[in-house]
Amino acid sequence: MVAVAAEPDGGGAAAVSVLVREYDGDRDLAAVERLEQACEVGPSSGGKKMCLFTDLLGDPLCRVRHSPAYLMLVAENGEEIVGVVRGSVKTVSCGGKQQVFCKWAYLLGLRVSPAHRRRGIARKLVQRMEEWFRTSGAEYAYVATDADNEASLSPMEAETLYRARFAGVEFFPTDIDAVLNNNLSLGTFLAVPAAMNWVGIEAFLAMPEGSSSSWAVASVWNSKDAFRLQLRGGAGALARAAALATRAADAAAPWLRVPSVPDLFSSPFGVHFIYGLAGAGHDAPRMARALCRHAHNLARRAGARVVVAEVAGGDPVRAGVPHWPRLGAEDLWCVKRLADGYESASVIGDWTKAPPGNSIFVDPREF
Repeated sequence: MVAVAAEPDGGGAAAVSVLVREYDGDRDLAAVERLEQACEVGPSSGGKKMCLFTDLLGDPLCRVRHSPAYLMLVAENGEEIVGVVRGSVKTVSCGGKQQVFCKWAYLLGLRVSPAHRRRGIARKLVQRMEEWFRTSGAEYAYVATDADNEASLSPMEAETLYRARFAGVEFFPTDIDAVLNNNLSLGTFLAVPAAMNWVGIEAFLAMPEGSSSSWAVASVWNSKDAFRLQLRGGAGALARAAALATRAADAAAPWLRVPSVPDLFSSPFGVHFIYGLAGAGHDAPRMARALCRHAHNLARRAGARVVVAEVAGGDPVRAGVPHWPRLGAEDLWCVKRLADGYESASVIGDWTKAPPGNSIFVDPREF
């Protein structure tokens, strides 16, 4: 526990004295929930634009609890908690064909009370979290800021597929088995041509990479049981009525495939997260779209109103992901070098200076 005098950001309000310490569930839960409800998710929109707010369902650690190592810090000014941040550390792939791994830290859930912003509180929280990252042996840290014939695979088959085809993808976690076997992971689904005679994952992996057959794979994570989102602002009576009309038309005549806008305005809603979405071949985007539809059907049966996916900007399957532009976002992943040396002798140079790959693996435990 360290007391710090927060410094004002350039052009900001006067500095305040805050105490940065580890989150204590017994004494901090109610205060953190109030803070979360006051802070929008993503960049502040201002005006009357729609903003997302998070309902953590009584567990502020829900977004990091399933990670191998995690920490949550709070900043208090003597009267109330005015800021929070979460972090996790894990071993991931550095990308490429060498299958080199290193320790990465992820900073997420940074929130500062609207009345206390631009006073250096966020900077102090991040600095303290980076100290823990270094102590935990992390070499890099990153933060995301404000971008047909289906076979269901068992967790063991999914692990085999992901390790065989994605071990070289950036941010692929070495403990993928823990992800796939987590109670929140609802399953992994593989789309292949209807003409293919499916005889199992081993036979599929025996096919040479780059063959003419297209395929896509996706896993689904039940974020609905971890936290909820709430949409505020930007939706007047006319917009709500139009959304209601689309749902009525979809229910009365589903064969017309009228785009249906779910009820996101009346109460907090749950989401399902598509992770490990990838594929190969010219038909991969279409197959990815089929998997997204399958995930949508799972979500509807489970009572989740929204399905979310996150893919790299250069990933070919991105073209197959249906989305609502007003709630979509282009994330910028900011990477910082923490260590001077390298855990693996095979790593040459600084990863922060390397060009980004076409694909990334987004860990659902930290979504």
